Amino acid sequence: MVEEFKKFIMRGNVLDMAVGIIIGAAFGKIVTSFVNDILMPPIGLILGQVDFSNLFINLSGTPAATLAEAKAAGLPVIAYGAFLNAIIDFLIVAFAIFMMIKQVNRVMPKKEEEPAKEPRLCPYCKTEIPDEATKCPHCTSSL
Repeated sequence: MVEEFKKFIMRGNVLDMAVGIIIGAAFGKIVTSFVNDILMPPIGLILGQVDFSNLFINLSGTPAATLAEAKAAGLPVIAYGAFLNAIIDFLIVAFAIFMMIKQVNRVMPKKEEEPAKEPRLCPYCKTEIPDEATKCPHCTSSL
């Protein structure tokens, strides 16, 4: 079982997938920082000094001035500002992946598809039969 597991882990596609996940996680951190630290502050400024990361709905009757204060007090809140940031993160990552795949598809040569073969038909019953068959599986005629 250990040998079988080693073979599975050392297959090229598993290693490629692991590398892709690690790079994707690092890329996700870069995009999150880009959204939170570079993109959202100017958008918040344009929209009237709004800090999206601090937008929340307090579900309790206890007042809290900031999201951090509400979380420290253990108040139930809906942090919709963080959700908006996560949506923007996702859209940026999805767009970046789309552009990357588009470029890879443009650079990579396309495999030529083989033309579809005409199916082999039995001369007697006209049923499709495998190329290796010596008898028709439908009418049992010798071919």
